[in-house]
Amino acid sequence: MLGSLNRYLLSRLDEDWQRRLRRMYRPARLGSLRRMKPLSECWGVDRGTPVDRYYIERFLAANRDAIRGKVLEVRDSRYALKFGGAVESVEVLDIDPDNPLATIVADLAAADSIPDEVFDCIILTQTLQYIFDTRAAVRHLHRILRPAGSLLVTVPALSKMYTRRPETDYWRYTPSSIRTLLTQAFGAERVTVVSFGNLTSAIAFLAGMAAEELRARELEHHDPDFPLIIAARCVKASNP
Repeated sequence: MLGSLNRYLLSRLDEDWQRRLRRMYRPARLGSLRRMKPLSECWGVDRGTPVDRYYIERFLAANRDAIRGKVLEVRDSRYALKFGGAVESVEVLDIDPDNPLATIVADLAAADSIPDEVFDCIILTQTLQYIFDTRAAVRHLHRILRPAGSLLVTVPALSKMYTRRPETDYWRYTPSSIRTLLTQAFGAERVTVVSFGNLTSAIAFLAGMAAEELRARELEHHDPDFPLIIAARCVKASNP
């Protein structure tokens, strides 16, 4: 009854007063987030675990069965070693020839130097946003996977700019866009897409907070209206 009365009284007010009353009933308290600079300039690394990395690791842990055989990872091998089970060997891919950990130096969008059907698993976390020709990159990823091999990929739905090299930061994704991109190479029935995050974790990530500064329920609630990370598992078809 009281709710109906409140709605009736609000309906009698002009829009400006309705907005004022809503602000009074549900005040916004930003606290330490009322600032022009983030708490961390490096995604929260200096405060703990970045919120996006928390979700990435949850995804990889849930798909550890795919991390087997000969594995390819970008930049370093930390996730293959952390989550892999029956891993035989790990190759590290980087476009930067100065990376001492790289065993393969190549641009994924022009990776003709990598032979066909080499890897049982490819771990590609937070990389596609830095590749302009993503269709070419996905075609190469599909090509270098062995039959029945898996691609585990994560991309940002939102993130701060990579200010050290902003000219290489091209894309942010939605579940539909990453599904469409991957389906073109793997087929719709071989692509599974999930999203992680919610309004609170998205705000925390942009503000530079660490995952350790959020409650479990603030991390584990996943709201499709506010994805922070989008992840996909793609499986290459087996040879007939």
